[in-house]
Amino acid sequence: MTARDELRLLPWTGPGGKPCYLSTDDRDGFMSHLADNIEAVQLGTAAELLKHASETLGQELAAPEEVRLLAKELTGALRDVLRVTASRGHLLAVSEIHSV
Repeated sequence: MTARDELRLLPWTGPGGKPCYLSTDDRDGFMSHLADNIEAVQLGTAAELLKHASETLGQELAAPEEVRLLAKELTGALRDVLRVTASRGHLLAVSEIHSV
């Protein structure tokens, strides 16, 4: 999924929360497929959490503990979605540059 000499930002972090990168031109490789699948799961989880948040916040008397837990889960999901969009945005930009 990467162009020559380009790194793909992976959808998980390493020790200490540091970003992980993949260097390969093989879109069909194991690590590329693993990253694609994890990104799909992360985006699906974010969509489910958004639905749950809408339902919870729509309740007049939502428990503060439930709202706090929801905020924590949404924060993690947002972090994952931002990482996915950064990675995909970079890949799109790189592919546009190389297709010109």
